[in-house]
Amino acid sequence: MAGLLRLLTILRTVARYRLTDLLPSHLLSKPARLGLWLCGLGSRQKELQALPAATRLRLALQDLGPIYIKFGQLLSTRRDMLPEDIADELALLQDRVKPFDGPLAQKIIEEQLGQPVDAIFSNFDVEPLASASVAQVHTAQLIIDGSDVVIKVIRPDILPIIERDITLLFFLARTLERYSSEARRLHLVDIINDYQTVILGELDLKQEAANASQLRHNFESDADLNKLLRVPKVYWDHITETILVMERMYGIPVSEIEQLKSHNTNFQVLAERGVEIFFTQVFEHNFFHADMHPGNILVDVSDPEQPKYIALDCAIMGSMSDLDRYYVARILLGALDRDYRLVTQLYRESGWLNADVKPAAFESLIRGVCEPIFSKPLAELSFGTLLIYLFQAARRFGMEIQPEQVLLQKTLVNIEGLGQQLYPELDLWQTAKPFLDRWTAQRYSPTRVFEGMQERLPTLLETLPSLQDSLMRKLHQIGQGKSADSERQQRLTQLEQSLHQQKRYNIILLVVAVMALGTFLSS
Repeated sequence: MAGLLRLLTILRTVARYRLTDLLPSHLLSKPARLGLWLCGLGSRQKELQALPAATRLRLALQDLGPIYIKFGQLLSTRRDMLPEDIADELALLQDRVKPFDGPLAQKIIEEQLGQPVDAIFSNFDVEPLASASVAQVHTAQLIIDGSDVVIKVIRPDILPIIERDITLLFFLARTLERYSSEARRLHLVDIINDYQTVILGELDLKQEAANASQLRHNFESDADLNKLLRVPKVYWDHITETILVMERMYGIPVSEIEQLKSHNTNFQVLAERGVEIFFTQVFEHNFFHADMHPGNILVDVSDPEQPKYIALDCAIMGSMSDLDRYYVARILLGALDRDYRLVTQLYRESGWLNADVKPAAFESLIRGVCEPIFSKPLAELSFGTLLIYLFQAARRFGMEIQPEQVLLQKTLVNIEGLGQQLYPELDLWQTAKPFLDRWTAQRYSPTRVFEGMQERLPTLLETLPSLQDSLMRKLHQIGQGKSADSERQQRLTQLEQSLHQQKRYNIILLVVAVMALGTFLSS
């Protein structure tokens, strides 16, 4: 019943803000338009009708709550896909969501920290600095050392709202999958399940603090990377699940293009550094900021020729297994080289495709996806679109998309949209391809592989005796007649083969051990 009531609320909101004006007329039948009109009876307001359609869309998303605000935030980064007026309005969702009561925020802070704010902070500002879909931010100073800080506070009673909307989305997805083959192909239920994990994770500010600390360490520990990105320091003594105290960062919002221009910012360097930061996080650190919309990014222009990014809001971070990173990089490189046979081979090797998929059919599909993209002028090519199309094509052959891959797609779309907004001439292909070439060459060079074997060698040698003992015990049990004759003989044969293979494996390991020992002694 709650889901049905929420659905009616959504339809009423669509009707109230006349969002059907944004759709081509042929997409809605007359009965559908009549139903929406009836849903809006009694809720139409003259002042709303006078607003531009783009403004009505932003207000409707705000009314619908955090899940829909998040959707609008993602859309706002793709100005190449949206009319300018809609992109401008959706950009206001980044940090201008209606705040909740300041004194209530102060009360939550005091309850969580167990003492009045003036015992910890000076100059606490009860008026929020910014307000987003899940939390809002207040400024203050730490009494202990005078540091400028911001205090992030989770919105009160936000969890029931999110759970209600997620329940409705699950209902809609299951209904669509029941009646639509297209919905089943897109795995809508799985997508919503992944999104539920992400948005609920945003409600734990302890996890966000840990993410920020890790990201800060990754870039601070390298002098060259430290020139690219700054991440706020977190104050662990003042952090709970619903309160986060961190260093206040000063910079220009990355979406304020005119303000950046007034400081003579080098936009080419800024855009290229954004790409470098993204690929470094994904492939070098395997820990990437997965919510890099403009509201979470500031720019330090103290040196306008070498601008530095400032990353805020580390609630959503992504990572992938080593093999997944390898295959994503190789698939992208294969697609860039138009080697569709290699792309097909990589999909099969990775295990992402069912074994019964015919290689020729999949190769033909990949070619059909990629060639229209490559036929466009270089300035119009989209790296993010290519990756999304590749995964969509593979999904048609039964590939199961992992949540980490979804985050990677989303983040790449965000980065590309941001880069092209800052510097329209940005050639992401030219910037990214050398990085991927270099990473794959270094990561899987003979030297790197040998170093990895050296790291694992002690563990492998330690487990060999127990592995052989286990095999011998099983052989002995079968030999004692604990199974039927036919089953016993079959299992005995399998285990004997395994033992022979293990002996060969032992010989190889001993050779590797001798080589590793020789390398160690010579060094």
